[in-house]
Amino acid sequence: MNAMTAMTAMNLTNPMNTVARAFLVSATIAAATTGARAEVINAVFPAPTLDRWMYPFNSTPGTRPVISTFGSTPGATDFDSRDGQMLVGFNTAAQIPIAQGSGLTVTRATLLVEVANDLIFQYDDTTDPWQCFVATSDPAWRADVDVGQPVECFGVGFRNGWSLQTFQENTFFAPSGTNVLAPGVRNAFAASVDGNGALIDVSQSPRQRFDPKVFGTGKIAGLAPGSLVAIGSTMRFELDVSDPGVQAYLQTGIDSGRVLLALASLTFVQQQAGQFPAFIAKENVYVQLGLALPARLELDVRTGSNCALADINCDGNVNGSDLGILLGNWGSPGPGDLNGSGITEGSDLGILLGEWN
Repeated sequence: MNAMTAMTAMNLTNPMNTVARAFLVSATIAAATTGARAEVINAVFPAPTLDRWMYPFNSTPGTRPVISTFGSTPGATDFDSRDGQMLVGFNTAAQIPIAQGSGLTVTRATLLVEVANDLIFQYDDTTDPWQCFVATSDPAWRADVDVGQPVECFGVGFRNGWSLQTFQENTFFAPSGTNVLAPGVRNAFAASVDGNGALIDVSQSPRQRFDPKVFGTGKIAGLAPGSLVAIGSTMRFELDVSDPGVQAYLQTGIDSGRVLLALASLTFVQQQAGQFPAFIAKENVYVQLGLALPARLELDVRTGSNCALADINCDGNVNGSDLGILLGNWGSPGPGDLNGSGITEGSDLGILLGEWN
């Protein structure tokens, strides 16, 4: 039976008809005979286990009600260019088994944060080139063609002996005795991934004259670029899991049971002043009262055998057995949810029919 025959053979508006049930029976038998197949896990982490304002003069690390992101004065030699950074961390092992290595694929990673200040900064949902953030006297300077500066999501890198497992939200910003005004001294930093898969500090990218790979740019549904952002708005970061570096970073974190992410922006500021984004931290009193939400992470992952996406029962073919499983799971999360959207629906059927063999 080919894909078109399969579609003709059943009324897809009522997928659990007699034909679909027959497919489901055959799929169950096939799954039993072929052994393990890939599993889809839809994990939701409603609050971080760590949120930290990484700023040189943060006197209360780990206990801030709000956390802001901003840049330093363009052309300045002090501080990192991405000066105020927000770190968020989630312990994932309770929902996603650790130590799976390449047997795990992240199909969706979404970070959500709630805006804490009202009509202070302008919304920009596109990345800006590094040339916009050097001094205007620099020959490379280029005017920002749109209003505002985006909030961007990165991974987290470490120095001075700290690591993914040892860094905590009250860990010192930099080693004792360090000049915190100096760039490149923070113990944990917003990091991208280079072509070799190594983490690179992006805190000084304008000074070092490169545009880093951004894991995801903050989006606010229904808000026009250039608009002032209202308090309580949800900023959503869809991480680019199709990028091998981002995928590897997330796999490494999940494999160890801990995922850390950094939010950073190059929002223009002046000394002790500026109009920059601020976000709700988990210690915020409004979170305790149920009136606001801390950072949240949603992860959809596929575990188990490394089969083709639509080969649900992992028998080496995309055919009626897989179609039966998908239709039997219609309207629900689980093995039929091929695109990781949280529900088995028409888009998943389209993926399966596109891989039919």
